[in-house]
Amino acid sequence: MEKIKNPYIVGLHYAFQTETKLYFVIDFLNGGELFTYLRKENRFAEQKAKIYTAEIIDAIGCLHQNGIIYRDLKPENVLLDAAGHIRITDFGLSKQGIGRHDKTKSFCGTPEYLAPEIIMGGGHGRGADWWSLGALLYEMLSGRPPHYSRDRSKML
Repeated sequence: MEKIKNPYIVGLHYAFQTETKLYFVIDFLNGGELFTYLRKENRFAEQKAKIYTAEIIDAIGCLHQNGIIYRDLKPENVLLDAAGHIRITDFGLSKQGIGRHDKTKSFCGTPEYLAPEIIMGGGHGRGADWWSLGALLYEMLSGRPPHYSRDRSKML
């Protein structure tokens, strides 16, 4: 996070740790989570979804250019600043050192937004982030994820 500088990614200014805790000094974003707005409005107008999607594309593209796959794109991990622009946060499932054609086999992410290649376990790369963006865009426009079920195994 410290080396990535992008207007749509939460900036890390400083990190330190004690014996029991790890601390991050990051950008202050007082706009809340995209999740909150999506639940309040149920769905977004096409223009609003288009702007958010363009900003997320810029952020994901920046991560990919730096050899990072994000792997946890969901409304809870998209924050808004005071001006209403997005910033993606929570890089706990991200993986560094992933080139254009590289694959990793970790099973991680949030079921509603998981790419099929992650679920199938054959290896995934950058494409998994674009799948998640498509699922998020679908949710922004329709008010629900594209493959939702209360039964997690059925959803997967």
